[in-house]
Amino acid sequence: MSEMEEKEGSLGKVPASENVKATTRSVIKPTVSSSLKSSGSSSGPTRKRIEPKIVSNVVKPSPSKPNTDHSLTTSNDASAIRRNSTGSSQEKQNSVKKPTSSASSATKEPLRRSLPEPRRSSLPSPAGKASGPSSPVVRTPRTMGSSVKLSSSPSSSSRVPTTSIDSIESSTERKSKSKSNLSSTTISSGSRSGSLSSSRERMSTASSLRKAVTPAFKVSRLIMLPQVETKAGDDVRLDLRGHRIRSLKASGLNLSPNLEFVYLRDNLLSSLEGIEILNRVKVLDLSFNEFKGPGFEPLEACKSLQQLYLAGNQITSLKSLPALPNLEFLSVAQNKLKSLSMASQPRLQVLAASKNKVSTLKGFPCLPSLEHLRLEENPILEMAHIEAASILLVGPSLKKFNDRDLSPKEIAIAKNYPAHTAVCIAGGWEFCSSKQALESTFNFLVEQWKDHFPPGYMLMEASVDQPFEEDACNCHFLFTKDKTLNEDSELVLNYQWFIGSTSLSNFTPIPDATAEVYWPKHDDVGKILRVECTPVLGDTSYSSIFAISSRVSRGTGCPKVLKLDVCGELVEGNILTGHPEIAWCGGTPAKGISSWLRRRWNSSPVVIVGAENEEYQLTLEDVDSCLVYMYTPVTDEGTKGEPQYAITDYIKPALPSVNNVQIVGDIIEGNTISGVGVYFGGKEGPSKFEWLRENKDTGDFVLVLTGTNEYILSKEDVGLRLAFVYLPVNLEGQEGKSTSALSPIVKRAPPKVTNLKISGDLKEGSKITVTANVTGATEGSSRVQWFKTFSSILDGENGLDALSTSKLAKAFRVPLGAVGYYIVAKFTPVNTDGESGEPAYVISDRAVETLPPNLNFLSITGDYTEGGILTASYGYIGGHEGKSIYNWYLHEVETDPGILIPEVSGCLQYNLTKDAIGKYISFRCTPLRDDGIMGESRTCMGQERIQPGNPRLLSLQVVGTAVEGTTIHVNKQYWGGEEGESVFRWFRTSSDGMQKEVPDAATSSYMLSADDIGFFVSVSCEPVRRDRARGPIVLSEQIGPIIPGPPTCQSLELHGSFVEGGRLTFTASYSGGGKGACFFEWFRVKDNGGKEKQHSDEHLDLTLEDVGGCVELVYTPVREDGLKGCPKSIVSDPILPADPMGVELVIPDCCEDKIVIPHKTYFGGEEGDGKYIWYKCLSKIDASALMDISDSCEDVTTCAQTLTYTPSLEDVGAYLALYWVPTRADGKSGQPVVSICKNPVAPGFPVASRVSVKALSLYSYSGEGIYFGGYEGSSIFSWFRENMDGTIVPINGANSNIYEVTDEDYNCRLIFGYTPVRSDSVVGELKMSEPTDVILPELPRIETLALTGKAVEGEVLTAIEVIPKSDAQQNVWQKYKKHVRYQWYISSETGSTHFEPIQSQCSCSYKLQFNDIGCRFKCECVMIDSFGRSSEPAYSETAPVSPGIPRIEKMEIEGRGFHTNLYSVRGNYSGGKEGKSKIQWLRSMVGSPDLISIPGETGRMYEANVDDVGYRLVAIYTPIREDGFEGHPVSASTEPITVEPDVLKEVKQKLDLGSVKFEALYDKDKSSKKVSGAGGLERRILEVNRKRVKVVKPGSKTSFPTTEIRGSYTPPFHVETFGNDQHRLRIVVDSDNEVDLMVQTRHLRDVIVLVIRGFAQKFNSTSLNSLLKIDS
Repeated sequence: MSEMEEKEGSLGKVPASENVKATTRSVIKPTVSSSLKSSGSSSGPTRKRIEPKIVSNVVKPSPSKPNTDHSLTTSNDASAIRRNSTGSSQEKQNSVKKPTSSASSATKEPLRRSLPEPRRSSLPSPAGKASGPSSPVVRTPRTMGSSVKLSSSPSSSSRVPTTSIDSIESSTERKSKSKSNLSSTTISSGSRSGSLSSSRERMSTASSLRKAVTPAFKVSRLIMLPQVETKAGDDVRLDLRGHRIRSLKASGLNLSPNLEFVYLRDNLLSSLEGIEILNRVKVLDLSFNEFKGPGFEPLEACKSLQQLYLAGNQITSLKSLPALPNLEFLSVAQNKLKSLSMASQPRLQVLAASKNKVSTLKGFPCLPSLEHLRLEENPILEMAHIEAASILLVGPSLKKFNDRDLSPKEIAIAKNYPAHTAVCIAGGWEFCSSKQALESTFNFLVEQWKDHFPPGYMLMEASVDQPFEEDACNCHFLFTKDKTLNEDSELVLNYQWFIGSTSLSNFTPIPDATAEVYWPKHDDVGKILRVECTPVLGDTSYSSIFAISSRVSRGTGCPKVLKLDVCGELVEGNILTGHPEIAWCGGTPAKGISSWLRRRWNSSPVVIVGAENEEYQLTLEDVDSCLVYMYTPVTDEGTKGEPQYAITDYIKPALPSVNNVQIVGDIIEGNTISGVGVYFGGKEGPSKFEWLRENKDTGDFVLVLTGTNEYILSKEDVGLRLAFVYLPVNLEGQEGKSTSALSPIVKRAPPKVTNLKISGDLKEGSKITVTANVTGATEGSSRVQWFKTFSSILDGENGLDALSTSKLAKAFRVPLGAVGYYIVAKFTPVNTDGESGEPAYVISDRAVETLPPNLNFLSITGDYTEGGILTASYGYIGGHEGKSIYNWYLHEVETDPGILIPEVSGCLQYNLTKDAIGKYISFRCTPLRDDGIMGESRTCMGQERIQPGNPRLLSLQVVGTAVEGTTIHVNKQYWGGEEGESVFRWFRTSSDGMQKEVPDAATSSYMLSADDIGFFVSVSCEPVRRDRARGPIVLSEQIGPIIPGPPTCQSLELHGSFVEGGRLTFTASYSGGGKGACFFEWFRVKDNGGKEKQHSDEHLDLTLEDVGGCVELVYTPVREDGLKGCPKSIVSDPILPADPMGVELVIPDCCEDKIVIPHKTYFGGEEGDGKYIWYKCLSKIDASALMDISDSCEDVTTCAQTLTYTPSLEDVGAYLALYWVPTRADGKSGQPVVSICKNPVAPGFPVASRVSVKALSLYSYSGEGIYFGGYEGSSIFSWFRENMDGTIVPINGANSNIYEVTDEDYNCRLIFGYTPVRSDSVVGELKMSEPTDVILPELPRIETLALTGKAVEGEVLTAIEVIPKSDAQQNVWQKYKKHVRYQWYISSETGSTHFEPIQSQCSCSYKLQFNDIGCRFKCECVMIDSFGRSSEPAYSETAPVSPGIPRIEKMEIEGRGFHTNLYSVRGNYSGGKEGKSKIQWLRSMVGSPDLISIPGETGRMYEANVDDVGYRLVAIYTPIREDGFEGHPVSASTEPITVEPDVLKEVKQKLDLGSVKFEALYDKDKSSKKVSGAGGLERRILEVNRKRVKVVKPGSKTSFPTTEIRGSYTPPFHVETFGNDQHRLRIVVDSDNEVDLMVQTRHLRDVIVLVIRGFAQKFNSTSLNSLLKIDS
């Protein structure tokens, strides 16, 4: 049995208190508990130890006030140490609490069953306040509350910010005081002692001491624990912090899917199995458990999880943590994480990972929303610029690092790294300085890719340009081919572009983005581009490589036209459409400026008016002309781009045709009709027309007229149809397809109306008439219909509204509805046969006018008495009435202006009120037309004054309760002028209907008396007006019958003695009907005013709990019918305590080093600090002599003067006696009580503790331990060897506490075994020490480190280590050397002594580069032996690196071999910083050593032109260092420049013709202008043949063509080009004849130059035909 178990066994015999109570809603701070009270001290026993020096880790508790909250106590397990929520642990605290006199086992069992892991407890639960005597017990502070409530309470937990231990103790003490009197029963932590002790026994002393020294306030700042959600209901919140829970599937845990806030901190959980049921949880606190990971897969079901707390566990990896879509906060502080590798968390904002072992950023996840990153107290912080690396990994969302705003310096440093740095860091690349990052990261990626490259190829470049919105972004992937590789297949590169938010995000492929260039869209701004390049060699595709861009920037806003096309057939009548392809470059797309120009032969383009859209329909004017479509892109912000144009070929006319052929005119006898149609197809010539008449008998049509399109209808045509035939013919005489139209049947001429007009005054209400001349009919039989319209122009019957029906009357009165309209008359002529002619219409010359608004009458009618209704009436004229204004006025006399009555303004009726009595009433109306014109107001005065109404009551009722003693009131509603003194009379009516007036009751209220019981009560009221006019008497309804009043207690008195142990009784007097079963309750009144119910007996026995307080009796009278009256209470005087007395004192069996707690019972008020004396007796003393026991007695000695006593080794075999003087809290003492134990003190079981191994030297160790359990005999010592695989093997012959190391012990651990043996040969359990560190030989050392090589750019430095000459070191280097590790360092700045590691340089050699110039280098050398140990590093440092001699290596000219391509010089420069190196471009004739300098071409780029055809291009590169030192020049040349294939093809065709013409422009000013400009450019024709060249100025309408230049190809004839203008060329015949010409494109210029030189090749020294590959 262990020492802890023995203590628990001893305490298990102490009886529990009779009433177990604790405070409700007790809030325990999640840090350090309140100070605990300590009484006295315990004498420690003497122990025999192997090591004489004693080390104790027991810390004495600090004293506290007596009123410490008992709910903070735990079990008697004082030696256990448990880390709290902040990661720290508490030292042992020993204090004593007085136990209660007795305990009920029935109380403890339900409490233990309610815990997650029931376990038998040896100590009962302490009570908040016990009814009997109490004494301190051992308490250990806990993290969570010390009790678990039976029913959950919303305020069961609280969060208090952790500041300092002192402030927490004081706040906890105050909280304990304020809640110490609450009485809701809870479960004390004492019932969990078994579970606590079992866990604490497993914790080692070393780990306890290590955790104890961590400051709680500091760790809490780093870990970031959640605040408990107290507002949420119990159905969504679960708070089980500190409940020793081991499994989430434990019975009674009650996990449900409805939970949203779950707090399981400070438990023993090691698995997440069962958490998947929480599919709605938002906050999950699993801090300070025993998770180690992996095993986070069950969290995948928690899709709603927002906050996850995993701090204070032993987690080593987060790779199994699933992606949680709503996770915003993650705390993994104080674990054992070595990296932050996990799944991507898209919404994570805060990641707290402080106090871990994070040493690498490899595997860092994609966290696009992360704002706060905390990595305090991690090894990774030793890395230089870790904050800049975090910024690169997270992206722009990061706002804080380690609880501080980002450093501007670190942000600036992060911007200097390439875009793909984050991918490299997450892939394991070691972070280095920004100067070396570009090359280092590229080498890192190439190292990963190189095994998947096509054979013989090596990647030289992989990059992406800085992307801008809507602008070209090129990717650059360059492979070099091994020259020794014989491979005919060409390497093909396939591309695919992707888009993403961060460098580590899952990039999304961009559809159709598979070219080398990509144009970022507007939605791409702020995002990152990634392009994957797949090399394909032959039929084999190799693994893709990638490049990442920086974030897409906003464009310039100036749009560009990428391509401009004109679509459509160039034939008259068709529609041409311009299709511009535009790059908006960040501007908002808008409609650009389109314009079409017409260019006829031999003339300048002319703008087509109205053609400003992208579509244009070809017309007749466009025939035989070219069209120019010009487009200028414009953004919505108004920014214009460069205009571009496209030119069509000549427009052709369409074939002649005609459509929409019809016959126009009235098909009525005598009318002239016309045949018309729309001609199309060039210019119309002599088209042909024919008229045909229908044959009534045969139905055929017969020709009646030709050559004209007009025809006069005659009598012969009546009843027949006519046909018109249209045959289109153009000017050239070409005929099209004929088209015909058929007329309806020709009608006879109907009646007609002429000279139709309207006469009369066009005003509202006026009479107008219509007159007309009628032919073919009579005016009297004709009909007229009238209309109105808004328009002054007639359009048939469109827009007409009828005002009347069609009738014979010709006169009409204008109605009000016609005001503002024009009047239209429809006149339909009708002959005597009833035949109607075509109706005629006439419209008035102006709109109908309206009259001014006015009233033609105004009156008031109605009853002029209060309550009556007056109504105003009026007549309105003058257009449409609007909202006329109505007002009512009160007048004292008829002549005063009156007072406006605002509440009836706008109304035509007025209900007379009391305010109008005795006054006159008037009504004023102001007419208002709907157009806002106001007429003259008129007022109408009432006929008489307003009279008051007859007084009367509208309602009358009695209000009140029909109960004896209450007052009832009259509630009435009076009407009829001002009320005077109305008359009231009260009546009493019996059940048989007899009514009797109540005397002296003449007011509006009445108090019910005893005489009214059983009667009904009513009231009558006679209304009286102020002028004494009386109205009819009204009698109210009766109320009742009147019932008796409630029962009442008249007096209440207490009897008895107000002393502890006394009995109280009472007497009470009753009134209020027959007395029923009255009841009474006794209450204990506390100091804070709270009350505690006792019982409902007729007497009360006073106890200790009543002492100092008062007793209250509450008496509730009850009538015999069960009605309860108002309770009456009486409070007693304060209860006095009884005299102190010791009732019982028993000493249990005693054992060595087990605390002895006597069983005692006290009576007599609140117990104070009694007097206790322990005596050790060599023999047992009789009970009669116990009262006289003292130090003077023989064989009796004093041991201690405390309540409890722990026997020591010296007490073994003796008897213990306790002398107790009971003392009240006020200091009064009672009679002493003495008791002695039955049996002598027994020795303890032999136990060895604190077994450890101490190193005496490198090869000698000593075993140590502490013995306990009586007197030690011949204990047994042993030694064990623990191998690296964990197996333990005993060492034969090692039976002493001193051990010498042998060779077999290397790479193993030693363990010391201690088997305690008591003097009586009782053998205890073997205790083994913790294993020692691995036994290893002497640590290797390096004496010095030397560097070979010069500190000059391009040189190689090599490190050589020197081994010490000692035998031990020589032996270590020979036998145990594993490998030597080198690390090179470079000074951060030129001349600086601060060095930074070079991540990629870990070999013994290092080649100095350009970036190293001016820097110092330092090499670190460390030897690692076969045991994994490292020697102390040795260093060697160089002088500042000097620059080398400038030189150029691998120089070459890049570019294809055509004359239109761009060529560039590429070479590797070395030798310090390059200065203004010299580059000169030259031409070299094939087969000739001579070089021809190209003037002005000294840049790295050179654009070839037609003059370079047939030559090799040569570039001479002279490297010059920054300080002016020149190196040796290097040259490179191209293959002979050839003609671009398209140009070559066209030149050959024209040379084969022998004679060609070109159209060009002539610039008289010889200034450089664009072809599209108008300016001073004139058109020219260039004629070239095999003999001569000629430039002709075309003729015009007023001049003939003239030849300006003519000449043969004999020298000095030549053709010149201009490097600064690709559209110009100069033809030089001789010194006096030359001309500058301009063409539209460079292509055309090159064709012209090559054609001329081809014709002139016989005069050249070099045959152009051979260059053009043309056979002579």
